[in-house]
Amino acid sequence: MLHRNRPFRAARTGALWLAAAMLLAACGGTTSSSDSEPARELMVFAAASLSGPFTDLAEEFEAVHPGTTVRLNFAGSADLATQIHSGAPADVFASADKANMDKVAADGLTAGDPQPFAVNTLTIAVPPGNPAGITGFGDLGEPGRQVVMCAEQVPCGAAAARIEAVTGTEISPVSEESSVSGVLGKVSSGEADAGLVYVTDVLAAAGSVQEVAFPEAAHAVNTYPIVRIVHARQPVLADDFISFVHSGAGQDVLREAGFGAP
Repeated sequence: MLHRNRPFRAARTGALWLAAAMLLAACGGTTSSSDSEPARELMVFAAASLSGPFTDLAEEFEAVHPGTTVRLNFAGSADLATQIHSGAPADVFASADKANMDKVAADGLTAGDPQPFAVNTLTIAVPPGNPAGITGFGDLGEPGRQVVMCAEQVPCGAAAARIEAVTGTEISPVSEESSVSGVLGKVSSGEADAGLVYVTDVLAAAGSVQEVAFPEAAHAVNTYPIVRIVHARQPVLADDFISFVHSGAGQDVLREAGFGAP
């Protein structure tokens, strides 16, 4: 599903704007009047867990590239990889794991080597007040627990499976979702006792869920890679966007959303 950008955060500082403009100019971007720029559309396919920071990054990128519109397609990384394989018009792909990126690269659909730009870690999301009394990962395997997880082909589901294997915990989820947003929705609505999502998701949903951190999450840290798609309609613009994500200004936005450095 395509999403347009949400309102830009008013708290973003002028220094960040200046840093973004200087870096993008060095990468081939322009700050000339939109009257002299042709309209351009950049298609960015990004993991659902990136929806907050990438929406902000898209707005900042548009501000220093007059005439450019960044179209954001957020979904589970496995779904995005399938869409790209099917010929969807992606210019940039940002995956929540290496495995789904490798599937796209294996068929020669990536231009160059994907580069890591962020890391993320699983945590437990519970409804406000934690009515089921969840205290740690082991509790999720107890009989009668209403647990929601990502499907195993989705990065958050694959990470959960690794933690199950390391801890010897077997979880029987009542639902397996295609993205972390699906898991978060069921927990925040009270349909589940708990769900496994990323720490960034809990931070973004503050108030509608609360976090139960668990140390075993360190066994499954997800690294996020980004790359230009080989058939990108806007290759120069795609490379500029990727450079912006890796820049100090871009990394500041990701850190604010709770992502770690790769």
